[in-house]
Amino acid sequence: MELQTRLKHINSESEFNQVIGENENVMICCGRMGPMCAPVYSAMEILKEQFQQVEFCDIPYDHPEVHVIRNLPECQGFLGLPFTVYFKNGAVIKATTSIQTQKQVETILKDHF
Repeated sequence: MELQTRLKHINSESEFNQVIGENENVMICCGRMGPMCAPVYSAMEILKEQFQQVEFCDIPYDHPEVHVIRNLPECQGFLGLPFTVYFKNGAVIKATTSIQTQKQVETILKDHF
């Protein structure tokens, strides 16, 4: 059920906890391989070279353990895919929903990491 990206795939709650626990800066995109999500994955793949201090990950929206993202208080009102969440030292510092351009993602990364 992995997404077709060149990002680190999160496939369980324990992997999620490990990524958040072992990395100071983390960006996780929770979505599907569709027109709203693909631009965000693409931006992440491009920007990971520029922001090597950030761990870029994805998790499928339909994954059985996606509750680790969907149940975050910061994502409670989200309706559109993808859910994109930025973590610093294990805490959510920013969360966005729906399509984002590379410039929008880059601005968030510059502002927070």
